[in-house]
Amino acid sequence: MLIDNKNFKRMKTYFDYILASDKNGTLYNGVTNNLIRRVAEHKRNEVKGFTSKYKIDKLVWYEQTNDIKIAIEREKQIKKWNRKWKIRMIEKTNPEWNDLFYEIGGTDEMLDPAFPLE
Repeated sequence: MLIDNKNFKRMKTYFDYILASDKNGTLYNGVTNNLIRRVAEHKRNEVKGFTSKYKIDKLVWYEQTNDIKIAIEREKQIKKWNRKWKIRMIEKTNPEWNDLFYEIGGTDEMLDPAFPLE
C-alpha cells in the first residue's frame, strides 16, 4: 500500500491522559498533541494551577486518536465521570498505577528545566 505523503504529513496524533498524585490520589485529566512534552511540563511544575498545587504529575493512563474532535469529546466525557469509573479505567491497563512517563519515551534529562521540550 502506498502512503500519500501529502496527507500523511498532516496527520496528527492527540492524547487523552490522566495524571495522579499517587496511587488512588488526586486525579487530573487533559488532552494534548505531545504527551511526552506535556507530562514533562507537569513534572517540571511548568503548568501552574491545580496540578502543581496538588503535585499531580504521574502519568497513569492515556489513549490516542488522530482526530482532535474525538480527543476533546473524550476529555469532556472523562471529566464528567465519577472517580470510581476513572479508577476502574486506570486499573484496567495499569493496576499498579505505575508512572508511564518513561514507558512512553520520557527521560530524566527532560525533567531538567534547561532541557528544551520542543
